[in-house]
Amino acid sequence: MEKSRQHYPKASLVTALLVLFIGGRLCAQTPELLFDGKTLKGWKQVAGAATYHVENGEIVGTTVAGTGNSFLVTEKDYTDFVLELDLKLESAKGNSGVQVRSHYDPSGNKGKGKVYGRQAELDPTSRQWSGGVYDEGRREWLYPISLNPSAANAYLPNNYNHLKIECIGNVMKTWVNGKPAAYVIDTLDRSGFIGLQVHGITDPSEAGKKVYFKNIQIKTAGLKPAAFPSGIYVVNYQSNALSNYEKTDGWKLLFDGTTSNGWRSAHATAFPSRGWKIQDGIISVLPAEGKESTNGGDIVTKEEFSAFDLSFEFKLTPGANSGVKYFVTLKEQSSGSAIGLEYQVLDDQLHPDAKLGRDGNRTLASLYDLITANKTSRFIHPIGSWNTGRVVVYPDNKVEHYLNGVKVLEYQRGSAAFRKLVAASKYKDWKDFGEAKSGHILLQDHGNQVSYRSIKVKRLK
Repeated sequence: MEKSRQHYPKASLVTALLVLFIGGRLCAQTPELLFDGKTLKGWKQVAGAATYHVENGEIVGTTVAGTGNSFLVTEKDYTDFVLELDLKLESAKGNSGVQVRSHYDPSGNKGKGKVYGRQAELDPTSRQWSGGVYDEGRREWLYPISLNPSAANAYLPNNYNHLKIECIGNVMKTWVNGKPAAYVIDTLDRSGFIGLQVHGITDPSEAGKKVYFKNIQIKTAGLKPAAFPSGIYVVNYQSNALSNYEKTDGWKLLFDGTTSNGWRSAHATAFPSRGWKIQDGIISVLPAEGKESTNGGDIVTKEEFSAFDLSFEFKLTPGANSGVKYFVTLKEQSSGSAIGLEYQVLDDQLHPDAKLGRDGNRTLASLYDLITANKTSRFIHPIGSWNTGRVVVYPDNKVEHYLNGVKVLEYQRGSAAFRKLVAASKYKDWKDFGEAKSGHILLQDHGNQVSYRSIKVKRLK
């Protein structure tokens, strides 16, 4: 009997602890409701004068003329989480969004208050950028859905749309109605509030339009990153770094941030001994009174590429000119800058080259002297700030140029239309210009100081 009295209590204690442990884990992993369906408890309104109220188990936001963007935000800040909710827009012209890890500056907007931080967009317009990531009140668009066109048709008009947002560590990912949309690796904001946006309006006829939010729930424990399918472009703000996802997806750094490994002079086997500087994770061409290839000269990758996805960040000084060329064969043995298809890198306002050529085909992000980039000023970051360029060459020779996530032109190498453009350009005397099967990637020395970083490439098959 004594032995029995000693064992039963121990077994009961172990069982009880096990039940508490398992139960505790299950409770921690159960999503928390951020909206109780009846009141706005746990929420507060900041910035803007749109109205929010609860109706039929939904939060209803209503647009008001003459006010800026309005936000209903959580009183609590959140760090790592998976947030899910359903949204519906009454207007097909407006938009809405969900702020994450965001902040409020009451003195912003001339004392009217300003919300700033990342936002997952809901966009019913023909632009189709639902699921994109916008940095409200700060950097503006981080991830336009033009970077992931497979998600462009995810939005369902006149219906509730399910939005999922995952913020774990420095990674933010979004899904719209189950479709993977945006993938951002950021260096800002590890925590902040969650907010429901009613966008400001400029059209008086849009006043009184409603935005509906329901089934708002968040999970903050037991988090595990959800898989994204391969082939989705990542906006990575960690300079000269690749995530595991990018590495697995086939991306490779062309500049490691500290050395000239992988690069050489366009006219010699070694890297230039002067005219280029590598410092603080940046590779810069140094000024030489604007004279083309008279200092260090162009540099090219040692490797050659055919079909590829190339991404790079660049920073211009006032009045500067440079370029990123591709399909550079070096067979022409030109004395100045090497010959190749060129993504123009230029200060359009101050450099005279912007006014030359035809119809602006020598301006920033254009296919130099051939096709003008179709861009708007809001997607051009100021001189002295970093911009992101991208060139995609598909296996079928379709080519796209992007500037800060927005596609600005496309063409088909070797097509009749392409050859007609070449025949009317400065390249008309070069046989089969731009049609090589493969070539080097080049950074141009045009005699002005221009900096580059985060140069990465993925071979396409």
